[in-house]
Amino acid sequence: IGGTYVEDTSGAPIDVVYPATGEVIARVHSATPAVIDQALSAATAAQKDWAALTGTERGRVLRRAADIMRDRNRDLSILETYDTGKPLQETLVADATSGADALEYFGGLAGSLTGEHIPLAGGDFAYTIREPLGVCVGIGAWNYPTQIACWKGAPALACGNAMVFKPSETTPLSALKVAETLTEAGAPPGLYNVLQGLGDVGAALVTDPRVAKVSLTGSVPTGAKVYAAAAAGMKHVTMELGGKSPLIIFDDADLENAVSGAILANFYSSGQVCSNGTRVFVQSGIKDAFLARLTERLKGAVIGDPMDEATSYGPMVSESQMNIVLGYIEKGQAEGARLVTGGKRLDRDGFYIAPTVFADVTDDMTIAREEIFGPVLSVLDFETEDEVMARANATEFGLAAGVFTADLTRAHRVVAGFEAGTCYINTYNLAPVEAPFGGTKASGVGRENSKLAINHYSEMKMVYVSMNDVEAPY
Repeated sequence: IGGTYVEDTSGAPIDVVYPATGEVIARVHSATPAVIDQALSAATAAQKDWAALTGTERGRVLRRAADIMRDRNRDLSILETYDTGKPLQETLVADATSGADALEYFGGLAGSLTGEHIPLAGGDFAYTIREPLGVCVGIGAWNYPTQIACWKGAPALACGNAMVFKPSETTPLSALKVAETLTEAGAPPGLYNVLQGLGDVGAALVTDPRVAKVSLTGSVPTGAKVYAAAAAGMKHVTMELGGKSPLIIFDDADLENAVSGAILANFYSSGQVCSNGTRVFVQSGIKDAFLARLTERLKGAVIGDPMDEATSYGPMVSESQMNIVLGYIEKGQAEGARLVTGGKRLDRDGFYIAPTVFADVTDDMTIAREEIFGPVLSVLDFETEDEVMARANATEFGLAAGVFTADLTRAHRVVAGFEAGTCYINTYNLAPVEAPFGGTKASGVGRENSKLAINHYSEMKMVYVSMNDVEAPY
């Protein structure tokens, strides 16, 4: 808060557990009302000075922060691995680096954020001024704590806002380094603050009248509550929520690429990715070959110490999440799905579940309808394109969707028919900062990344200029 570390030990203690061992490695304290007020006051004060800078000046700070993060990528990746349990092999290339990309991208855009001149009849004209919203609140999920802290902070700051960010109580450490880095890069103290806590801290932030915008990454039930609370105060919102995304594999698809896509869509980060394509629809002509090759490839997963760069598959983020996933595996078996591989907790310290594949899954099974958020892949059979499209879209969710096929005409036709905000052709789960990311239906509102994010962190003021006399009826 305000560019320095703050600790109020009267707040409820929150243990930080290393998922690979189950050990408590740190402890933070939930923000008290006084600490929450301190953070919002610091953000309110810093925002005015920050907004008074030119976009180019703001961008310079963001780009400097990106350079610092890249220089310290290894240390930040180690911290991310302690926070989440994800293998260092993964965090070195997918977490702080992604955060740095966002800071660099929006830092580069900051100087270009202008309004426009609008000519009107008779010599009159209007012009628009792009203005920041004020103080923005970011609420993060536990699967990508560094990335999410930057995906929300970078566009907010580029537009001239300040941010108060609350990471998940499960992964509270990494966002602190994002705030520290921004301060070191020249951001005014208080521009980016990090508060720890559970839902009560989030609720206090969302309902505070000093807050103009709320951006949440999380589950659909949490999103619905936060969205309603923000709407009561007419606040701007971005909601990046969960999914049960379809991945369709036609029998003309390249088998190795399709298997690779299914692995990325289900087992990267031990399956803890909101956009995962967990309903894998496989056309009957390729089903047996797909299952055989997938099972063989999964034997190559190196399960072990996340700090060993040879490890490619790590634990679940927490004991609680592990037990949730094990419960879904039990339901899958009880409801008649065929367990192809995995399906159990591994006999070792930490919260490890073997990569799990179910076949002969039907649309009405629990594992095909509810978001599991773990390493569980469900294979569903299909025959025709029309059939699979109807089934793929028969869900309340609409975050992501993907298709593998050699027929590019069909590929474009399929993605045009998907009811999803983020779609993939012959790949899966890539999220470059230059492209928008987000969902439709219950999976959220708004978009993160790309130029579109600018519209979610700013608003336009219109100014009408008359060059003529004013006429009135009386």
